[in-house]
Amino acid sequence: MKTDEQLKKDVAAELAWDPAINTTHIGVAVRSGIVTLSGTLDTYVQKHAVERAVRRVSGVRGIALDLEVRLAPGHARTDSEIAQAAAHALRWHSLVPEDKVKVEVEDGWIRLSGETDWAYQRASAEQSVRPLVGVRGVTNDISIKARANASEISRDISSALERHARREAQRIAVDVEGGVVTLRGTVESLADRQAVVGTAYAARGVSRVVDQLEVAA
Repeated sequence: MKTDEQLKKDVAAELAWDPAINTTHIGVAVRSGIVTLSGTLDTYVQKHAVERAVRRVSGVRGIALDLEVRLAPGHARTDSEIAQAAAHALRWHSLVPEDKVKVEVEDGWIRLSGETDWAYQRASAEQSVRPLVGVRGVTNDISIKARANASEISRDISSALERHARREAQRIAVDVEGGVVTLRGTVESLADRQAVVGTAYAARGVSRVVDQLEVAA
């Protein structure tokens, strides 16, 4: 088991290793395996790159992102320009259903709304606008059309976890209510936690996943 000091060194090294991240203004603190990142970033897409990098480090039990996006010189765009670019990106993304997603922009912050059939379509919409120049943040308010009952969703997710040979499958409880899936139990790492949540999101009819999984100390 890593100490907090070793985790801090490993996280800092992983952030520095990732060429997509500018670590100049990022601070790292660790307490009881929980990593807190503070400071500023040049672009919004870096915030997700930072989170992905930390998740790759073994021993991390949780992440707190206290990072502010301060656009790099020359990256500022008007809300109208961002809205046009976002609409264009959505139209050209093959996994986003046409005319199902609407875009609003205020002070560089994008809000997505509408309804899709699958969670992956909702995620793809956000992924398509996240790296656009001038974006300071994204709120994804896209809803998922309900198509399956609770028992079917629960059965499908449990079966998928077993197919994926996840060691945690027997230790995870899956509760479903109105398309909302709540996951409870213990996993070995943040990567395992992310994989389990991703499996739940892939089930037909899932509108939201409440992650109450804990990473083993």
